[in-house]
Amino acid sequence: MRWKQLVISAAAAVSMAAFCAPASAEMELYKDYEPSPQVVEMTTVQVDDGQFETYLEGLKSTWIASNEVAKKLGIIKDYHIYWNAAPTAGTFDLVLEIVYPSVDDWAGSKANYMKFLDAYGKANIDQGDETVRKLYNKIRQIKGTYVLREVIVH
Repeated sequence: MRWKQLVISAAAAVSMAAFCAPASAEMELYKDYEPSPQVVEMTTVQVDDGQFETYLEGLKSTWIASNEVAKKLGIIKDYHIYWNAAPTAGTFDLVLEIVYPSVDDWAGSKANYMKFLDAYGKANIDQGDETVRKLYNKIRQIKGTYVLREVIVH
């Protein structure tokens, strides 16, 4: 009779394991899911204490200004600045986000660069580069850059 209880217990354990085990991966790219065509580039930035407004002011005349031109030209879809309202030590204060319509737009092309250069101007690009070297590199640290695509599950 003891062996019968062991067999029943073992069978119950196997049945429970079958219900608890994850299903084997059956997802197939482009059949069950696909990456969105849109690309989101996110850069996390840690700003030195007391330099938050200085950095934002600089971004207004460089990063924001250039993104406005790129958006009007259709090179980017949108852009955002997010403030990390509860940063912890060693993390980041801001997220700079640029949304590209497609992977090709994110990768760039000579045609789009020339279109942007004509609209924004070489002097503005040079001024922005100088601001990065002389100001930004002294008051902020890039913590990471991430290139993301949404996964659409069917």
